[in-house]
Amino acid sequence: MDATTKSRARDIRDSLGHPVIDGDGHVLEPGMVLLDYIKQIAGPDFAEAFTDRIKPFQNSGMKQIFWGQPSGPHTLDRATAILPNLYAERLADAGIDFGVCYSTAILQLMHERNDEFRQVGHRALNTMLADTFSGVKDRLIPSMGIPMFSPEEAIAEIEFVTGELGMKAITVGTEVQIAPPIIEKEAPHLREHIHEVYPVAMDSLHDYDPVWQKCLDLKLAVASHTSARGTMGGRRRSPSNYVFNHLGDFAQGGEYFCRCLFMGGVTRRFPGLNFAFLEGGVGFATQLYNDLFEHWEKRNATKLRENLNPAELDLDLLGELAAKYGGDILTPEKVRAQPKGNRMGGVVDGELEIDEFKALEIEKEADIAELFAKPFYFGCESDDRLTAIAFDARLNHEGVKLKAMFGSDIGHWDVTDMNECVPDAYSLVEKGLINEDDFRAFMFENPMSFFTDANPDFFKGTTIEDAVAKELAA
Repeated sequence: MDATTKSRARDIRDSLGHPVIDGDGHVLEPGMVLLDYIKQIAGPDFAEAFTDRIKPFQNSGMKQIFWGQPSGPHTLDRATAILPNLYAERLADAGIDFGVCYSTAILQLMHERNDEFRQVGHRALNTMLADTFSGVKDRLIPSMGIPMFSPEEAIAEIEFVTGELGMKAITVGTEVQIAPPIIEKEAPHLREHIHEVYPVAMDSLHDYDPVWQKCLDLKLAVASHTSARGTMGGRRRSPSNYVFNHLGDFAQGGEYFCRCLFMGGVTRRFPGLNFAFLEGGVGFATQLYNDLFEHWEKRNATKLRENLNPAELDLDLLGELAAKYGGDILTPEKVRAQPKGNRMGGVVDGELEIDEFKALEIEKEADIAELFAKPFYFGCESDDRLTAIAFDARLNHEGVKLKAMFGSDIGHWDVTDMNECVPDAYSLVEKGLINEDDFRAFMFENPMSFFTDANPDFFKGTTIEDAVAKELAA
């Protein structure tokens, strides 16, 4: 069977003066093959226990994904996501020169609470991905999964995948989902059914700075692929409707990690370290980016002291105005007493930390742009019309364009035909929503620089090595 055909995607690619990089394709891992690798690492008994433990979508009380992979007339696309050699053969007809593929199994495995199952699972999965993609690294590479329940396990896996496996792309878990301490203490039998979300970049259970430093040292960009389904206080836990649970969930998961990284000062402490938030689009990022300016403008430490310090409230003036305008109900005594009832959250050991931007060391608005717009990249699927707002500098403070990058999501239900992704993306140009320069940034420059900022040799040995070298030289 000839898997290649002439396609409109190929025609579009041929008309461009630059390569197309897919920043987010997917691989579908056959469970039986993954179990073979688990047996090699931990033995057959562990593999059997792993099968019983890691069952698909055990989260009770919530309708999970069903019919989520290409089937029927798109069986070829299903096979493509399973077989890297076939995937590489079909890339040209999809209008894609090079692709980074992300695990599907990792989406569940990254949240596994049992240390041994989580760590062995990651090790087996990463080894399997390295082996199955070994013959196509000139056109496709897999992103290695990094467990993040502790800095130690994260660093151990990072060193394994970069050292022993020789890989150069990673996907990290962005949060730790475990039972809160009160449940562990008072009702440990409920620990598997109740969880709290603890981030890995702010107010964390551990200090993750050694992980970020390790990534810098090894010239790694940090990708994330976190869904918010099943979290958010039950707001994404419909028992009857998967679409309801899925709408915006990757945007919400990405926004949470992005907000933690920024407010936690990670981008200030680790300049040069890039982060990508995949599959959630850039709409959330535009709102978050601009909201940060508006919050800093009103709530930086200087403005708080000048405008909002309760100690500076003029109680005499309040009383005078209440006497004049309050009538018999809003009396001066009651109005003057009102400030005493103001809520004062965030007091620790009797002291209130008012500088909530302290970790960022912001002196001017341009610092926000430097700490947000420079290191953050946002994976956008080809049919996402809101991608256009990333390139409209009129909308964003400091006139910046946010770094949207093309991510096809090939292999999942979002893509009914992999040869339609590039034409869908190019329709943004055809409809006048972005221009050709923006399209070039979306399909080539941004996914390229996500990796090459830290590692200029990332694309060495690939089919786009010369084009990337020319771009970097320019």
